[in-house]
Amino acid sequence: MKRILLALSAILLATALQGQTRRMAVTGLSENNLHAEADYTSELCTQTLMGTVVEIVSESGYWKQIRTPEPYTAWCTDLGLTEMRHDKLSSYLAAPKYICTAMHSSVRENASADSEPVSDLSMGDLVRAVRKNSGNASMKKGWAEVMLPDGRTGWTPAADIAEFSSWASSRKADEESIINTAKQFIGTPYLWGGASSKGLDCSGLVRMVWFMNGYLIPRDASQQADLGREIILEADHDITPDSDKMRDEMLNRIKHIKPGDLIYFGTPASLFKKETITHVGIYLGKGRFIHASHYVRISSLVPGEDDYYDNSFRLIKARRLFGWQGAGLKPIIHSPAYFLTKQ
Repeated sequence: MKRILLALSAILLATALQGQTRRMAVTGLSENNLHAEADYTSELCTQTLMGTVVEIVSESGYWKQIRTPEPYTAWCTDLGLTEMRHDKLSSYLAAPKYICTAMHSSVRENASADSEPVSDLSMGDLVRAVRKNSGNASMKKGWAEVMLPDGRTGWTPAADIAEFSSWASSRKADEESIINTAKQFIGTPYLWGGASSKGLDCSGLVRMVWFMNGYLIPRDASQQADLGREIILEADHDITPDSDKMRDEMLNRIKHIKPGDLIYFGTPASLFKKETITHVGIYLGKGRFIHASHYVRISSLVPGEDDYYDNSFRLIKARRLFGWQGAGLKPIIHSPAYFLTKQ
């Protein structure tokens, strides 16, 4: 009887310990679509990029509920993930990697554009670098040998990738780099929940631009609106959009905003309701901004301009992230989702 009780105790202890172990996985698709529910017909919430480490928090059949580094919690299928135990995950995080810096690329069976594709790649995707016995990266006539999260190998044009650790360490999220990165996405179609170079919503664009400049920020516009230093807008929200004073009002409203600042649209707080944020863009200067609306494009905040954005009168907030340090803005180089870090 004593042996049975000891065995039962051991089983219960093992079960408890197993329950305390976090299940981790690596995103295996160029972009993994995350849904609000465990169903393909459910709303698309966001996307994670290949090579991103996520936590599995629940499951329903072949659907897994995951938590992303932002953090963001949603559902995807198991085919988009490569689950890893702690030791393998540590090896993965420590392994040398490349980041895709081209808008779109691919992994091929051989070092040739004519060879069969193994996988597509999108900007921001991560793949491991295959090393020779000497420790150097395997290269062949402008192609680099790479390994996908699931262990498959292939070749990618060297011009489309950069060594991830060096890339992450060298990022400078300043006015010029933020604006130049944002302009690369011009023409990308709008996709509700999109957060990749294949489709973007407004906050997905902002998140992607900051990611490609070395920083993780929250996913949604309402969350992003709490970051950085607030820029005071001298706004008169009682002026109607069709008022002949609207042009002067907008010029006054934007006079303190600088290029690279994030600008937010919505409804200001009142005595009876909270502030609501419905849209976000990146200010370019001279009344113009870049945003994802139908597609990524440049619009004007100022009435009378040819590319005037009809909802400009809803501008209620601006935030400056440059030189700001605080919760919600984290360098990728310090993130345990991308590098081995001291916890």
